[in-house]
Amino acid sequence: MIGKKILHILRNLIFLFFASTVIVVIAYRFVPVYVTPLMIIRCGQQVMHGEDLTLKHKWVPLEKISKYLPMAVIASEDNRFVTHNGFDFDAIEKATKENETRKRKRGASTISQQTAKNVFLWPESSWTRKGLEVYFTVMIELCWSKERIMEVYLNSIEMGNGIYGAEATAKNKFNTTAKKLSKGQCALIAATLPNPIRFDSANPSRYILKRQGHILRLMQLLPKFPPSKS
Repeated sequence: MIGKKILHILRNLIFLFFASTVIVVIAYRFVPVYVTPLMIIRCGQQVMHGEDLTLKHKWVPLEKISKYLPMAVIASEDNRFVTHNGFDFDAIEKATKENETRKRKRGASTISQQTAKNVFLWPESSWTRKGLEVYFTVMIELCWSKERIMEVYLNSIEMGNGIYGAEATAKNKFNTTAKKLSKGQCALIAATLPNPIRFDSANPSRYILKRQGHILRLMQLLPKFPPSKS
């Protein structure tokens, strides 16, 4: 009897999880994402460390973001973003082989995976989070367009200490708007994304300037995003 009750509860919890996540994913296809788990976690960390509470974020639609920024993050983070279905298995295989000899492990997360993690999950790596990341990545690839994934990504990604998204970054790093970011500024922002707390796009190190140059060259070779509509 107790076993049946436990199974009934588990079944209801599983149903509730899938139903609620489907509803949220579909809602976020249309509704701006104003706050993410990472933003809340970072605010909690600031309070715990006795720091000033800092959260700078403003949602803007994709058409109000510089056309160079999507190209820069694709060049920096996910060259096959337009063509894959959420996972770049070639990049995963390459990273796995390289990590056998590298001290600093190289990741292979796509922009879709990063968006799933940023919007629905937490930053610390674990098998549980990885599994949920796969689930949410599949969901957003099924329910959202590539343009919507990019729009949410550019509005939710951490781009500095307490700074999230293109508009807040443009204002606080370059004293401009996301729409007016130059190609060079977009490449600098993309260059810092592997560690936006350590690296500053407004005061780039030689390493970041080198990455910026590489990103600018790669931007010339990649197909335009979003693709032109005929």
